[in-house]
Amino acid sequence: MTAVSPSTPVQHPVHYRTARINDMDIVYRDAGPQDAPVILLLHGFPTSSNMFRNLIPRLAGSFRVVAPDYPGFGQSSMPDHTQFAYTFENYANIVGGWSRNSG
Repeated sequence: MTAVSPSTPVQHPVHYRTARINDMDIVYRDAGPQDAPVILLLHGFPTSSNMFRNLIPRLAGSFRVVAPDYPGFGQSSMPDHTQFAYTFENYANIVGGWSRNSG
């Protein structure tokens, strides 16, 4: 008789990458197969992609999971408020620019 062991799920490492958007470094977490369907995780206020630290590895077996940090959050650039207006519209522009440049 052969013992059957439960299969161990493949662990996908979380990579910390940076995209340059509008002269700012936008840091994002990236995990899972590059050719898998993508799930984009956008954090709320006042937090960062760190809030998804436990969720990303769980989803990465079936999806490519990406979670960017907005300017002023996490490890992304933190421009002076006189140089960058911290508005939802500008955050949306950053996410739009990030999605076009991050691959």
